[in-house]
Amino acid sequence: MAKQTPWDRLPAYAAPGILNVVVETPRGSRNKYKYDEELGLFRLNRVLFAGASFPFDFGFVPQTKAGDGDPLDVLVLMDAPAFPGCLVYARPIGVLRAKKDGKENHRLIAISTEDKTWSAHGALSDLPRRLLREIEQFFHWILDVEGTQHELLGWRGLAETERIITRGIAAQTRDVAAQRAARLAAKKKK
Repeated sequence: MAKQTPWDRLPAYAAPGILNVVVETPRGSRNKYKYDEELGLFRLNRVLFAGASFPFDFGFVPQTKAGDGDPLDVLVLMDAPAFPGCLVYARPIGVLRAKKDGKENHRLIAISTEDKTWSAHGALSDLPRRLLREIEQFFHWILDVEGTQHELLGWRGLAETERIITRGIAAQTRDVAAQRAARLAAKKKK
C-alpha cells in the first residue's frame, strides 16, 4: 500500500454543497493525466487524438469510488486551466450518466467556486444547451477512439448527482473498511 498523500486524506466535501476536486487534466490539454494511487503521483495516461482537447478541467472527487473502481470523475467549469494536482472547490450542478465497459462511469459537472464567470450557473438548465451537447460529444469521441464499449445515458440534475456522490462515498468507505479488516486479519496470522 502506498504512503498517504494529501489527496488521499481529503474528504469528498470541503463544505456542505462544495466538493473537493483534484484536477488530473487541465482544460485545453491533449494529454490525459491520471492520479496513480500506488505511486502517489500523476502520470500520463494517454494522449488524445489530434484535434481533441479537454473542454474544461477534468479530475476526481477524493474519498469516493465509482462503478469502475476509480474515484468519481468530475468536469469543472471554469475559464482558465489549473494544473494536475490542483485542489479546486466546486459546486456540483449535474451529471452526464454513462457506462463504460458495462460499468457505471458517470461524469459529474461542477462549477468552480472561485471563477465568478460561472457562478451564476446554479443548475444544468442554466447552461447553454449547445455546451451540454459539446461536452457530451467530447466524451463520446474520446471513448470511441479508445475503443471502449460505452453508452451515454443522458443528463440529470443535482438530486441525481448528490445520490451518485453519496453512493461513491459509501463505496469508498466500505472498501477502506474491508482493506483495514484484511490487514488486521493478516497481522493476527503472523
